[in-house]
Amino acid sequence: MRNTVRKRGFIKSLLPSFGPSDAPLFHRSVRGIDPTLLILVLLLAAAGTVTIFSAGFAYAENRYHNGYYFIERQIVWVVVGVGVMLLSLLPSTRFWYGIAPSLYFLTILLLLAVLAVGIAGNGAQRWIALGPLTFQPSEFAKTTLILCLSRYYADHSAKALDRKNKKNAFLFGTLFPFLLIGLICVLVLLQKHLSGLIILGCIGILVMLFSGITLRYIGAFGGIAGVGVAAFALLTDYTKRRITIWLNPELYPLDGGWQTLQGLMAIGSGGFFGRGFGQSVLKYSYVSEPANDMIYTILCEETGFLGALGVVFLFSLFVFRAVRVGSRAPDPFSRLVALGIAGKIAVQVLLNLAVVTNTIPNTGISLPFFSYGGSSLVMLFFEMGILLSISREVPIK
Repeated sequence: MRNTVRKRGFIKSLLPSFGPSDAPLFHRSVRGIDPTLLILVLLLAAAGTVTIFSAGFAYAENRYHNGYYFIERQIVWVVVGVGVMLLSLLPSTRFWYGIAPSLYFLTILLLLAVLAVGIAGNGAQRWIALGPLTFQPSEFAKTTLILCLSRYYADHSAKALDRKNKKNAFLFGTLFPFLLIGLICVLVLLQKHLSGLIILGCIGILVMLFSGITLRYIGAFGGIAGVGVAAFALLTDYTKRRITIWLNPELYPLDGGWQTLQGLMAIGSGGFFGRGFGQSVLKYSYVSEPANDMIYTILCEETGFLGALGVVFLFSLFVFRAVRVGSRAPDPFSRLVALGIAGKIAVQVLLNLAVVTNTIPNTGISLPFFSYGGSSLVMLFFEMGILLSISREVPIK
């Protein structure tokens, strides 16, 4: 896979190509996967499910007259997600390498479909209806962006990393990848999905950094993109108001600042050991969306500093293990995919913690494995399957 399409053009590199025919497309069993990585994934999923049950019980009882509303559905999604993970770890990296362009084009079509026939909610149009279920294509876009960029750099590493030819290094190392990232980001921006835009941008830049291209080009394009996002935030009434509330949430205790203030109160009231599992007071109609984006605040209230630190430690172990898998992967594509998935989880965790602690404006970023949601959880397990498939080729003690 390393040298199969080095001479292919930019457009041709986006067409399906499975690389060497002697490499298998599918494995017959789950043998050889990293057991430590699998255990960490299952621990995170279990901890998140238990936390959703406690954090969302009162809110579900009040809104749906069924305290088990969230946990019943989350268990179903976990089972579906584990099934998706088992299926996605069977294909080899050669398979994911081959279909990466097709997945990218499918993502573009889904994002366009959202704008045309999507379902609106909370002032934004971000979902597609699939019968009784809803699907958020921006979650799918995060995974496909990692796969497509990883394949792109695997194909064009010679030109992208050519320090002697600055033109090639600029075009193939920075400009073309930014076009791939920018197309998805623009479509997500049209959905008024600022948090999704930020995460996609971070994912793209991380994969570019991991590829080893010249940093000054990334800095220049990243700066332009950052200015564009900042201008959008300051010129749009919706985001401008959020920034105003972020700077002084206490001035808007009942109108915009409520969620932030109650979340901070929940974090502080947990103390060192917490109130105890299920004993949160602020989940009773005080903290908004206690089972979703603000679930970490309820976790802090019930388990205290020790529990909150334990969850961060668990995520840190996962990211560390995923990075080790990526750093020892046998080919550039596998390495970038593993590092991209690790980077995506790390960025999303850090951004969620920054939001709930009011370090950055509230942008509605979910906490992986913990926040309630179907499409996001299933896509997480899908990524875990790909990561475990890569770990099969990387023996780590």
